[in-house]
Amino acid sequence: MEESDVHIDVSGNMEPPKEDTKLGGFNMSSFTSFSARIPSLWELLRLTRQNVRPWSEFLQTANFKTVASVPRLTNRIIRNLGYFQSNYLFVFLGLIVYCLLTSPLILIVLGGVFYACYKIKQANTPVAFFSRQLNTNQQCIAVNVASIPLLYLAGAGAVMFWVLGASFFVISLHAAFYNIDAIVTEDTETFLTETV
Repeated sequence: MEESDVHIDVSGNMEPPKEDTKLGGFNMSSFTSFSARIPSLWELLRLTRQNVRPWSEFLQTANFKTVASVPRLTNRIIRNLGYFQSNYLFVFLGLIVYCLLTSPLILIVLGGVFYACYKIKQANTPVAFFSRQLNTNQQCIAVNVASIPLLYLAGAGAVMFWVLGASFFVISLHAAFYNIDAIVTEDTETFLTETV
């Protein structure tokens, strides 16, 4: 019996196994890529402002009608929320501005917080706090956290719940009674909501 030499090629590049981000620790690279996709507040407001439906159409009283059945009511609410979502956001923001203007203590606290953060950003100097250097962003976060008890004393909790309740009430009333079928058919609605 003849013995032959068997040659097995074991050369190549080996890569370590990838870490399982679902079960493993926190993956910072996925977090930074996620935060890079989040638009800024001004970008979000600009995009929302571009999608606002005409206010004359939004407030047209001839289109307010009751609905015959509960399934049709659910369908109407969903379609109105999708069609008028930017208008509803501006209704919510309008109620926030109304509450701020009618609650001067909250306005004073928020003005002080914005002024302190502006001065911190303008100075751009790190501060030592318990043997730790705080950069300007961390200092602004500390000012915001320190303002929470002042906002609570000024009644911001009650204002927040009032804004949420009033927004929910106004938006649900509009979405339930506004007859969207008078202005948009289901065929044109899918055409209008498509992104190009």
